[in-house]
Amino acid sequence: MAASIGGAERPEGRKIKVLVAKLGLDGHDRGAKVVARALKDAGMEVIYTGIRQTPEMIVEAAIQEDVDVIGVSILSGAHLPLMTRLMKLLKERNMGDIPVFLGGTIPLPDIPKLKQLGIEEVFLPGTPLSVIIDKIAKAAERRRK
Repeated sequence: MAASIGGAERPEGRKIKVLVAKLGLDGHDRGAKVVARALKDAGMEVIYTGIRQTPEMIVEAAIQEDVDVIGVSILSGAHLPLMTRLMKLLKERNMGDIPVFLGGTIPLPDIPKLKQLGIEEVFLPGTPLSVIIDKIAKAAERRRK
């Protein structure tokens, strides 16, 4: 196993690669940009796809970029249908092993439903960046083993 810089290196020595995307019609991306910057500062490689992404666009970008983790931000309230579609597409493309994280204004009763879909973790507003970084690094490490 390669040396780790803040937990951000892949086992074979390459940086953990994270795709960060804003899913749906919501154009408010400040939180996604803050998280993306924190991940970069932790030594991870971050691909930020920008706003108004579809599940299809995110899955295609994840495949093209060969990412270890996908991080999605949704504030629009459309998290259940959009994440259902995203997770289905990942499985159809044989990418169901990629850990997927969700952040945003998610109602607490929806979190168990999202986890049943296969979402690794749901980060609500106010989650410390250190927690997000740690959970993403650990999920990437698990996937690479």
